[in-house]
Amino acid sequence: MGNLRGLSVFIFLTLVVFTTARPKSGPNQKCKSGPVDLVFLIDSSRSVRPHEFETMRKFLIDILNTLDIGLDTTRVGVVQYSSQVRSEFSLKTHSKLENMVKAIDEIVPLAQGTMTGLAIRYLMNEAFSPGQGDRPKVPNVAVIVTDGRPQDRVAEVAAEARERGIEIYAVGVARADMTSLRAMASPPFEDHVFLVERFDLIYQFGLQFQDKLCGIDLCLESEHGCEHLCESSPGSYTCHCLPGYRLNADGKTCSAIDLCAEGKHNCQQICISSPGSFTCDCNQGYHLNDDKKTCSPIDLCAEGKHDCEQVCVNMGPGIFTCDCNKGYRLNEDEKSCSAIDLCAEGKHDCEQICISAPGVFTCDCNKGFKLNRDKRTCTNMDMCNTVKHGCDYQCVNTPGSYHCICPEGQLLQDDGKTCGTCKSANIDLVLLIDGSKSVRPQNFELVKKFVNQVVDSLDVSAHGTRVGLVQYSSRVRTEFPLNMYHTAEDIKAAVMKVDYMEKGTMTGLALKHMLEYSFSEAEGARPASRNIPRIGLVFTDGRSQDDISEYAKKAKEAGITMYAVGVGKAVEDELREIASDPVEKHFYYTTDFSAINTIADNLKLNVCPAESLREVEVKDPCACENLVEFQQATMNRLDQFTQKHIL
Repeated sequence: MGNLRGLSVFIFLTLVVFTTARPKSGPNQKCKSGPVDLVFLIDSSRSVRPHEFETMRKFLIDILNTLDIGLDTTRVGVVQYSSQVRSEFSLKTHSKLENMVKAIDEIVPLAQGTMTGLAIRYLMNEAFSPGQGDRPKVPNVAVIVTDGRPQDRVAEVAAEARERGIEIYAVGVARADMTSLRAMASPPFEDHVFLVERFDLIYQFGLQFQDKLCGIDLCLESEHGCEHLCESSPGSYTCHCLPGYRLNADGKTCSAIDLCAEGKHNCQQICISSPGSFTCDCNQGYHLNDDKKTCSPIDLCAEGKHDCEQVCVNMGPGIFTCDCNKGYRLNEDEKSCSAIDLCAEGKHDCEQICISAPGVFTCDCNKGFKLNRDKRTCTNMDMCNTVKHGCDYQCVNTPGSYHCICPEGQLLQDDGKTCGTCKSANIDLVLLIDGSKSVRPQNFELVKKFVNQVVDSLDVSAHGTRVGLVQYSSRVRTEFPLNMYHTAEDIKAAVMKVDYMEKGTMTGLALKHMLEYSFSEAEGARPASRNIPRIGLVFTDGRSQDDISEYAKKAKEAGITMYAVGVGKAVEDELREIASDPVEKHFYYTTDFSAINTIADNLKLNVCPAESLREVEVKDPCACENLVEFQQATMNRLDQFTQKHIL
């Protein structure tokens, strides 16, 4: 609203100026400016009050009264704008003053926003177009009157309008934005930007504007300050520069265009600048080629004018240096070459024997050793005869190593050397638990308690029994591998945090995952050479939705002792196919989840491998328990439990 009030005051005082500052020759004398196409672009935003717009209306009429209106002299168009743009009349609409005055009196303000950039684009594309009456080779002059800051961008579109030859005067009132006015106006700004701040200064705009439109040749009648050339236009002038120069930011002085300094050349070596042009030259020892751009050196090597034994390197015009082929080095005379013996210089990484060739080497090994794939190190192929292996029974060579074996009926102990009738109770145990939707959340909690009962019966440690857990449904997820936890407490805590997966029952996929990943050394399974029993326990409550045969068989062939525990709708044939022989000792079934704790009590997994294959209870001299024991007493107790609580 403040801008609106400023604009109304500006319009009012401008009217006063044009009613009091007429040319001395009288009010009927017209300004003889020559042909001009003049368009007024007036701000009619909502901040302009009705009585203020009336003042602007009178302001326009007063200016028109000073002009020589006619189709062959001064043509005038009026465009008002706010959030939209509306042409009140074009350059070709009226040829008589009285018709223009009538049209101005009928203008209805738009009373919206202030989209000055939109209005300037209309001015450029429509108002000053041949279809709207714009004449070729006749100066285009625009007067923009605004009372506030534009609500859109003006700098780019105003620059484009100026480039098309439109001379723009920007008139601001009171608190109009000077930055925006300068962005719109043509240079020099002191002649094209008007900002009225006080009432007693408004006459200055009226006088200057009247003088500019009345055809004064400022190039001839003023100190224009143009360094090279001055070009007049109605009420203004523009400075230009001679060819090869560009106009500086002050709009008056000129600077030579240095295409070399600006990188606007295609000389290969030296660019010699003159205003707006350049020529190419070459460094000393080079000559300019026929294209007058590129340079060619004088190459002594190519001309054979050198005394290098092997390689001549051109270093520039008339300059060369000697070098050697790969595997040779340049001698002190900087001309001849000697072979590089990397073996003699100790610049190799062969473990045993280095064989030299110029600049390269190959490795070999002593008798009894074999060169490894790295082609550097050697492997002892007979360590049993060259080291103190300490094997209790027999040492067996492997490439670069060895291992001990025991006679039939005895087991290699944890020290990897001694033999005994029973191995300590250490196993690698992976449990596969069914997390399908048929298990249901409350029963899944019982399954987790079952797992923890099994863990409680084990001697868990990094060097003792290791436990891994895998859950499966329609997919398989390792909950934790064999090498993650080393205490029963940590394992049990991790088990209770396992989230129920739901969905399908892909038991075959779970067996495949166990075989390929869970019992890998990467996930904590100990090397097979250590003979640590590998045990897989599958817990399921239903029929598998995929084939189990292939990977159940492969697991057992890989030496994994498999146990199958089924509940509810688990299929006995599938459980038996999963279980190791003898099947009766490796598969368990109960009809209800509440009875699985009884199975856990009867699973004894820390046993000697040899004893797990026996069909009767063995009194073990090493105090090891059976691998899996499911005695008839357990079956009886399960039947009793089923009769009492289920049936």
